Amino acid sequence: MTTDPQPSVRIDTGKAHPARVYDWLLGGKDNYPVDEAVGALLPPEARDAARQNRQFMHRAAAWLAAQGVDQFLDIGTGIPTEPNLHQIVQGIVPTAKVVYADNDPIVLRHAEALLVSSPEGVTDYIEADVRRPDGIVEHARHVLDFERPIALSLIALMHFITDEQGAGDIVRDLVATLPPGSYLVLSHAASDLYPELAEQVTEQYAKGGIRLAFRTRPEVERFFDSLELVPPGLVTATEWTTPDLPADPEGSGIYAGVARIG
Repeated sequence: MTTDPQPSVRIDTGKAHPARVYDWLLGGKDNYPVDEAVGALLPPEARDAARQNRQFMHRAAAWLAAQGVDQFLDIGTGIPTEPNLHQIVQGIVPTAKVVYADNDPIVLRHAEALLVSSPEGVTDYIEADVRRPDGIVEHARHVLDFERPIALSLIALMHFITDEQGAGDIVRDLVATLPPGSYLVLSHAASDLYPELAEQVTEQYAKGGIRLAFRTRPEVERFFDSLELVPPGLVTATEWTTPDLPADPEGSGIYAGVARIG
């Protein structure tokens, strides 16, 4: 089943939005000229990073579902691009429940048509900002059972939240709501792997009015404080893999990790 989405009409086409720029980088069509203007200024490696990030999400979601996790809270969903998270996990656990959240109204508009659950499972969507996590959790409680393990997915999201905006506190607060046996799935753009490239990307996003907060490996690792990183630990997006899959030798400027809570 799919629960009724929240109506939304406030789409600002005059300002670039991270979800729509990401859609453009992935070759999608659900973006506006202002988003394309940002994406077109980025180096070619930005497209590679978007693809690598997406592939990490697929591998991590499949691994979690194979471990028996059947509840997912995906914040910073982005424009739906198949296969979506629920398609990955419901292909393994048909009864899985997935709550999507994003602060771009266009994401929710497309969610109505594209984020359709398997008959046995549930998908749900909320227009919300990660900087107000309490509202997301409150909504998610109507769909997910917070007495059982939940996978919290923060894919390529936290580098849009600065330390001044409380990035670390946001992740800690979200993790604190989850029961033991839950997981945090997080990917994050690196400032220290390809410094010149990171600076270039940051500058071009800023021209579109989007502030970035790329971080070093130790800074990204802090999001996993007190959590148990599962193998292979905090690595690049192409290096994060499961024992049955070989690591991709392609370089990546994205850090990625999955950690168990409690």
